[in-house]
Amino acid sequence: MDDKKGLGIVLLDVSALLVITDAFVIASGTSRRHVMTLAEAVEERLAGLGRRPLRREGLEDATWALLDFGDVVVHVFDEATRRYYDLERLWADAPRTDYEAAATRPAPR
Repeated sequence: MDDKKGLGIVLLDVSALLVITDAFVIASGTSRRHVMTLAEAVEERLAGLGRRPLRREGLEDATWALLDFGDVVVHVFDEATRRYYDLERLWADAPRTDYEAAATRPAPR
């Protein structure tokens, strides 16, 4: 999603809170088309690793696309829908990692 300019990428470790998945990946797109592009990019990248979603939801409306890969569930929102549902607040007990693009991370020593 980073390659396609996804915004506010967050990873939530929900493994201690849910039995149905281990992690949520949450990101935003700037428009419905961008939400679709981000979801398609995730599917393409994981298909290259032999992974297919068990379930796909919301791609018709593209305000909230959900891709369920079993151990990881990817949520891609438009910005208004993400603010409304506020999954980060809803799952505030889950350890959170804000995604930082490789190009902006400091080099290891």
